[in-house]
Amino acid sequence: MGKCILAQRRGAGSIFTAHTHKRKGAAKLRPLDFGERRGFVKGTIREIVHDSGRGAPLALVQFRHPYKFKRVQTRMIAVEGMQTGQFVYCGKRAELAIGNCLPLKMVPEGSIVCNVELKTGDRGSLARASGEYCIVISQLPDQEKTRIKLPSGEKKSISWNCRAVVGIVAGGGRTEKPLLKAGAAKHAAKAKRKCWPVIRGVARNPVEHPHGGGNHQHVGHPTTVQRACPPGQKSGLIAARRTGRHRGGQQGKEA
Repeated sequence: MGKCILAQRRGAGSIFTAHTHKRKGAAKLRPLDFGERRGFVKGTIREIVHDSGRGAPLALVQFRHPYKFKRVQTRMIAVEGMQTGQFVYCGKRAELAIGNCLPLKMVPEGSIVCNVELKTGDRGSLARASGEYCIVISQLPDQEKTRIKLPSGEKKSISWNCRAVVGIVAGGGRTEKPLLKAGAAKHAAKAKRKCWPVIRGVARNPVEHPHGGGNHQHVGHPTTVQRACPPGQKSGLIAARRTGRHRGGQQGKEA
């Protein structure tokens, strides 16, 4: 029996978990209320902060509480052009300006938006990574839907009551800067606790991995393993329905 392989150690967690205590918290739009549905709500950007494990910066926006005499702070994904002290407006009657949040039916065709809701009131689901955005293609009044182009290039029709923030997510071009050294890649992976560096099983010793060892780098046996096999043996193509290359493409994909 070999030693405890790396996959078993990672599965146990412990030191192989992300340092989430450094994170500021979930970034969402403000909850949908009467003020947003009928008019607009005014907020002030108090601070723009870095969030560990997230490429885009966060904007801490302060709003008045809809019912009580106090203020509430919302963490929103920052948009290019935002600055501290800026006023942002959320609601149906907000104007089309950078950082404002309004329903898609009030956004003209060709506009660039981000942090788009997939379902009304879910507080932001699409185009949230740094430098990402969606383009409003067309409005479909008879279906009460808006057609948008996603960052992947896919086109999607969603309810025109879904909200979106006008502009592009800040922090674009982050991946264009070269890492230059292994230490930079190490710290980038550490924030999200990704498996880094990635070492192939065949490059290891037989005691460290089922694919290791041999006079040449080869597995020497089928890499498919069953779902019920014990930890330490369970590496490769687990419970594979099929193996090999996927030939052919999708037919009749919507343009």
